[in-house]
Amino acid sequence: MLKLRLRGVVKRFGNVTVCDGVDLDVEEGQLVCLIGASGAGKSTLLRCINLLEPIDEGEILLDKQDIAVPGLDPQSVRTRIGIVFQNFNLFPHMTALQNAMLAPRRVRGLSHAQIQPEVEALFERFDLAERMHNYPDQLSGGQQQRAAIVRALAMRPEVMLFDEITSALDPQLVGEILDVLLMLKKQGMTMVMATHEMGFARQAADKVCFLKNGRIIEEAHPSTLFQAPVQDETRRFLSRALK
Repeated sequence: MLKLRLRGVVKRFGNVTVCDGVDLDVEEGQLVCLIGASGAGKSTLLRCINLLEPIDEGEILLDKQDIAVPGLDPQSVRTRIGIVFQNFNLFPHMTALQNAMLAPRRVRGLSHAQIQPEVEALFERFDLAERMHNYPDQLSGGQQQRAAIVRALAMRPEVMLFDEITSALDPQLVGEILDVLLMLKKQGMTMVMATHEMGFARQAADKVCFLKNGRIIEEAHPSTLFQAPVQDETRRFLSRALK
């Protein structure tokens, strides 16, 4: 079933067009990876889907509802679409548990007693039960990123967006975050991920989209896109990225 559909999405910053007529379909339970050089528009596209950036043209349909129409409360959309960034953005004066419980209490209006067992179960699932009462500066980079993912999942989202979430991590910590994404995929979470991790995209994605200059140049199953790309731009990018 189609979960997310973008049609003709355009985003400009002044005279610069960062997303240039993007069309994208994401089926329920799919993992879609966005690849491309820095500045290709991957991060901006994710921010548009989450309504952190208003679009200038086009439609963003979530379960056939256009969530990009002017006047729609973005907070109601963000309870359904979670996003995790490369910088963990955890509040330093709160424990990991307090960070994860903040939005459900404020946005969903749940009490401490209502939300804490659910959030603690998420920390348990991601092997952070012994660390959930620690402050961010007491956690490793990988633990902070997992805590940020727990915080997003605590809102019970239907779709998760990941923006280069391994790029700020030491190489030895990247694997533990990618394992979390594989776990979410097995559980049926719908995900869109901007990434430079070509091996992960090749192994785990249901569809890979190559972006350049704000446009999706080519999209295909990873077995096709990585082995037999159609577009010259895709071949040139992959020849560099896979070295």
